[in-house]
Amino acid sequence: MSRGWNLALRLVHRGHIASRALFNRTVCTDLPSSLSHTVVDESYVLAELSSLLPISSKTTTAKEDTTCLKNQVAVVDSFLSPEERLRGVFLQKLKGTSAIRKALSSLGVDLSIETVANVVDGGNLSGEAMVTFFNWAIREPGVSKDVDSYYVILRALGRRKFFSFMMDVLRGMVDSDLKCLTIAMDSFARGHYVRRAIQLFEESQDFGVECGTESFNSLLRCLCERSHVFAANSVFNAKKGEISFDSCTYNVMLGGWSKLGEVEEMEKVMKEMVEGGFGHDCLSFSYLIEGLGRAGRVNDSVEIFDDMKHKGCVPDAKVYNAMICNFIFARDFDEAVRYYRKMLDEECEPDLETYSKLVSGLIKGRKVADALEIYEEMLSRRIVPTTELVTSFIKPLCSYGPPHAAMVIYQKARKAGCRISESAYKLLLKRLSRFGKCGVLLNVWDEMQECGYTSDVEVYEYIVDGLCNIGHLENAVLVMEEAMRKGFCPNRLVYSRLSNKLMASNKTEMAYKLFLKIKEARIKDNARRFWRRNGWHF
Repeated sequence: MSRGWNLALRLVHRGHIASRALFNRTVCTDLPSSLSHTVVDESYVLAELSSLLPISSKTTTAKEDTTCLKNQVAVVDSFLSPEERLRGVFLQKLKGTSAIRKALSSLGVDLSIETVANVVDGGNLSGEAMVTFFNWAIREPGVSKDVDSYYVILRALGRRKFFSFMMDVLRGMVDSDLKCLTIAMDSFARGHYVRRAIQLFEESQDFGVECGTESFNSLLRCLCERSHVFAANSVFNAKKGEISFDSCTYNVMLGGWSKLGEVEEMEKVMKEMVEGGFGHDCLSFSYLIEGLGRAGRVNDSVEIFDDMKHKGCVPDAKVYNAMICNFIFARDFDEAVRYYRKMLDEECEPDLETYSKLVSGLIKGRKVADALEIYEEMLSRRIVPTTELVTSFIKPLCSYGPPHAAMVIYQKARKAGCRISESAYKLLLKRLSRFGKCGVLLNVWDEMQECGYTSDVEVYEYIVDGLCNIGHLENAVLVMEEAMRKGFCPNRLVYSRLSNKLMASNKTEMAYKLFLKIKEARIKDNARRFWRRNGWHF
């Protein structure tokens, strides 16, 4: 500004500004006439100077600065998922709940219960931040304030061992149910706070849940599933006579002892079950057979299985699953398949768990041909595997041998209408890249994008590796440039492999241009990592 005024004064003294026109507008001071002098009207001078000296385009107004800042924030936010943007609010250390809620609302994210679950389950939010975010979310249109929404926050707080916040949320609920109580008890059991889980059961009436058989079975199930079987047995013995037991109570205890292979304890529970007036059902026998298998007494489990019919209990799918599981643990795959065939001969319909245990066991035992045969039979019976199950099949197949078997699992599952997980796609791309199956690799990449999965830096690295392995260096460079345009920076190993092959092929100019682009991308990637750690998206 001072530089502009000096220039204006020089122009005045040189006669570039008419002195008469400039001094026509004067004001008189209140000083005495002897000391009075003319004073130029400042607004008039500024108006004249602005016409002679227009403001430079580099100078922006406050409004333009604000618009530019908003545009920068919008560009930066495009790199982040909605969950990261919501979690990023709490990096700013805003003071007061109202300021946090205002910042969350200003993001304009379309909320859903899935988004809320992703925010509280991931990241590194504190318990207070999780509760503050949840209280804001249930007031938004996309999230309903019902008990299903509270399941999400209770699980998230319990998983992170924020037990004080979890109990505050539970006490603040208007209509809590048994599932809410079960989530809290399971969180305590998983965190090895067994006494607090038992105490919560005893205080269940304070939360509007009856302290009866159903809630007691939930407590035993939580303790047994978290391997606190001895504590569950103590509670089981202490509550005899106080709470009426049912067959589910005894079966839960049988299931707990079955995981530990404690056959004597299982026989004791089965005896008490009969004394309590409950007969042994198929679930009881399945636990007993599984426990005998874990104890290494497979022959005894065969005898129990053969005696079931004499006791008037026809084996169902759970019993056959236990037998199949025992032989798979014993690595007797022929017997496992034989019991599966026997199951079909007895007109006992196999379920998803049957095929899950049998196919997984055969794959891990490297009986790939048998596994594929059983897998095709599963699909022929219109039993569609889950996304997680297909991933569990593909993962070991991508750790040894060629990718043919994994591709058969993938193609048949996709044809049956099963959704393939992103991790399964990455496993396939990595394996195909290693074996140089670039045609199949690119097809799988296209199908991955059709399913709605975005390509990250790992995917681009697999594609570049695969193209390098078959000598398609120009295409590999194009894929790497596309990755850099999307903000990804491939790791040094992938880049050095491609660069060395370009140099070996006398493509020095292409290698040099790629080096310059990689250098710029690496600088941006390092800056982005620094900004991200410091809440750069705000």
